[in-house]
Amino acid sequence: MLVGATFGGYLAARFLRTIGGVFLTVFLLVYTLDFVEQMRQAGDSASVGAGDVAMLSLLRSPAIAEQVLPFAVLFGGMITLLNLSRKLELVVARAAGVSAWQFLQPGIVVALAVGVFAVFVYNPLAATLKQEASAREAVLFARDSGIAAAQNVWIRQRSPEGTAIIRAEAAVEGTTRLSRPTIFVFDREGRFRERIEAREGELRQGRWELLDARVTALDVEPQSYARYELASSLDPGQLRTSFTPPESVPFWDLDDVAAQTELAGLDATRYHLQREALMARPLLFVAMILVAASVSLRFFRFGGVGQMVLGGVAAGFLLYVATELMEDLGGSGLVGTTLAAWFPAVVGSLLGVLVLLHKEDG
Repeated sequence: MLVGATFGGYLAARFLRTIGGVFLTVFLLVYTLDFVEQMRQAGDSASVGAGDVAMLSLLRSPAIAEQVLPFAVLFGGMITLLNLSRKLELVVARAAGVSAWQFLQPGIVVALAVGVFAVFVYNPLAATLKQEASAREAVLFARDSGIAAAQNVWIRQRSPEGTAIIRAEAAVEGTTRLSRPTIFVFDREGRFRERIEAREGELRQGRWELLDARVTALDVEPQSYARYELASSLDPGQLRTSFTPPESVPFWDLDDVAAQTELAGLDATRYHLQREALMARPLLFVAMILVAASVSLRFFRFGGVGQMVLGGVAAGFLLYVATELMEDLGGSGLVGTTLAAWFPAVVGSLLGVLVLLHKEDG
């Protein structure tokens, strides 16, 4: 049975206002901390002003604050339900025959709406602003914007001369540069030809440029070169895109980036996992509302509010740990990306429903 439109709208507004207030508070805290850290880094640069740092932090903060959205939903739901209980509004609703499932309907609808908005609007905006922040940071602090975007990179390429397998310690975001690459070169028949170790490698159109390279071939003494070139059929644009972290890619571009990454011979699991995790986010937010309800429906006059709040925080933390663990397993290929992304949201929702059924229906 659905809750009435007037009462439902009132509850939905309460949930939305509280969730928004919690998120705004966290956003301001993130912005303040990032601004202080950026000002500390800019202390040695006379050309960087407070206004530049303030804008840089503003561009960086949405992507950082996005990570705490599930907790904003959890704490917002807990605060809303506790306030309704403290003011005896839930008592009156129950006396009027409104069940817990009915007055949770507006909260679930709000959680779904916030989740959809976070996936299709907020995430693309935050990712775009993060890319802009990286570009500004490179200019303001006169350093390369490419921080290590990936560790232990493996690339397989084919060329008219044969096949090469490339392993690098790190790839630099937004570029085609590799740190300390090791390349195993094979001829067309698959026979080993040479091994190349270099301090740095960069993909140009049709070739790899390797600096401080050491080439070891069969039956030949190792040779050292200040600059060494190796033919390549990889496209620099595709490779540059594939080195962008999944968190910096807008939701709408994840499929394209994953396809380009696979064309470059790289593992695109991270991008598939990111897309699945974003798609599961609305259900994760619903799970947070159910968890909040399972620890926040006790009447104030019965006491134990502190234990309820602590229980909600613990439940949210465990759900967060499960989410991170499953994403790590999915990123390493031990479990499928769909299972890794959806498992925490589905299990959290089912557990929340189970607890509520036990409390409400015995």
